[in-house]
Amino acid sequence: MAKFLYVYHGSGKMPTDEAERKAAMDAWNGWYGKLGSAVVDGGNPVGMSKTVLPGGKVENNGGSNPTAGYTIIEATDIDDAVAKAKNCPILTDPGFSVEIAPIIEMM
Repeated sequence: MAKFLYVYHGSGKMPTDEAERKAAMDAWNGWYGKLGSAVVDGGNPVGMSKTVLPGGKVENNGGSNPTAGYTIIEATDIDDAVAKAKNCPILTDPGFSVEIAPIIEMM
C-alpha cells in the first residue's frame, strides 16, 4: 500500500462551544473509524503559517491557500485515496478542501 498526505486547506474558526467541539470530534472520529487501518497518522490541525518567498520575503497570512491540518493514510492508489477523502468531515464547510498527494519514499 502506498502512503498519501491529506492537506486540509481553508480558514475557519475552531468551535468554541463544547457541544460544537464534541460534534466536530465525533465526526472526525467516525470518519477515522470508517477508514480503519488506512489511517497511518491522524494528524492535527495547524495554526496560521508563514510563507517564505524567493528573496526572503515573508508572508504572515498563511499564503493564498492556508493549510488547516493534515492526515497520512494508506491506499492502493491516488484514486483510492481520493475516494477515501470524499467523506472527510472538513468538507461540510464550503470554505475548505482536501489536497491529496502521494508520499514518495526516498529511503
